[in-house]
Amino acid sequence: MNVRKFIAATARDALRKVRETLGPDAIILSNRGIPGGVEIMAVAASDMEMIVPPSRESRRPDGGIADATSVTARERGSADGRAAALVTATAPRGQAGNRSDAAAPPLASSSPPPGESDGSSAAGAAVVPAAVMDEIRSLRRIVEQQLAGFAWGEGARSEPVKTEILRQMLDAGFSPRFARELLAELPRDLDAAQALAWVRGRAERGMLTIDGERDIVDQGGIYALVGPTGVGKTTTAAKLAARCVLRHGARKLALVTTDGYRIGAHEQLRIYGRILGVPVHLARDAKDLRATLHDLRHTHMVLIDTMGMSQRDRMVGEQVAMFRDSDVRSLLLLAATGRGDTLDDVVRAYSGLGLAGCVLTKVDEAASLASSLDVLIRHELRLYYVSNGQRVPEDLHLPNRPYLLHRAFKNLPETSPHRFAGVEPGLMMAAGSEGMLSVGGQRG
Repeated sequence: MNVRKFIAATARDALRKVRETLGPDAIILSNRGIPGGVEIMAVAASDMEMIVPPSRESRRPDGGIADATSVTARERGSADGRAAALVTATAPRGQAGNRSDAAAPPLASSSPPPGESDGSSAAGAAVVPAAVMDEIRSLRRIVEQQLAGFAWGEGARSEPVKTEILRQMLDAGFSPRFARELLAELPRDLDAAQALAWVRGRAERGMLTIDGERDIVDQGGIYALVGPTGVGKTTTAAKLAARCVLRHGARKLALVTTDGYRIGAHEQLRIYGRILGVPVHLARDAKDLRATLHDLRHTHMVLIDTMGMSQRDRMVGEQVAMFRDSDVRSLLLLAATGRGDTLDDVVRAYSGLGLAGCVLTKVDEAASLASSLDVLIRHELRLYYVSNGQRVPEDLHLPNRPYLLHRAFKNLPETSPHRFAGVEPGLMMAAGSEGMLSVGGQRG
């Protein structure tokens, strides 16, 4: 197998040399940054039998032998084309070249050769051995990972401030998508401290909260606290009830629970109601709830404590149906200790309620607030309250955006096992955007 080395100032120039020398079907074996440029190792398509041995053959319908290499050439070309697109997309803006370069064809095309019909392509693909396809997919993953690492290193050289802020955001727990979108318009002339302040300001503007003048305790209304198990719905209901009693008196408030399933759940809320001097009502179904709310229609504020359940439980749909035809506004409780993908799952499950906003709980237990604030901003959920303890009613506060974002952007210590090293942030960004990204936040 004749492996050729190509050196150029940029990845785009190196790929052009590969294409001109070895043809559009050339296969990239490795790439790395070198002082002053890029080095790419590639091999011609004619040497593919050195990678896929000729012994891997399959029979054609007419009884002849079809080499697996020829059958999978288009699959390999498609993978290499995506890898080439990744390098092209991640080239620094200063080295992007002109428009004609950006429009240059990739190393390989997934379209069939002229004169070959779709039927023959389908027949050829049908006889590809599974082992060969697995090998091609493995080769594609290796190439994409190598190119993602190279793109990260090239971005670190061309835009070091943006790359450092991106690393800090990923270390803190922000999602790759949110980090990419937030950094898309970062000015180039900022130092690290100014860039971090710019990003925090951008995140703060995208975060929706209420202020003291819109406190629901003063405005009144009917609010249901919903969410998965263990997020603190009953405790939060007690905190809100205590705030309302302190400001407006016990006669202005009523408590309702729909949790008739858990042992002792109703009794827990009754204990809080007895301490506050507030009546507690049990609504077992939608009919009971409508009747209860009709009786309480003149009450300043009604708080509904709902049953906790997994976001994947079929009963979530029943809960959505219970509140659908009423004037109830739902507040989703999210635990700040949850993973970002889990919180996304919770928001999607309860979105059918037409959520008025959310309450962020267990803030005192969370090492970082990045994941939870990431979810709130991306889903445009208005944050009503923050809960940071078990004390009633002291540990419930209106949101303080500068403080929350300061917690979210807090950098990890150097010794943290959760801190990314080397090109690991680049690999995570590649995985988070299916391999089509740039450090600057542009999709390929």
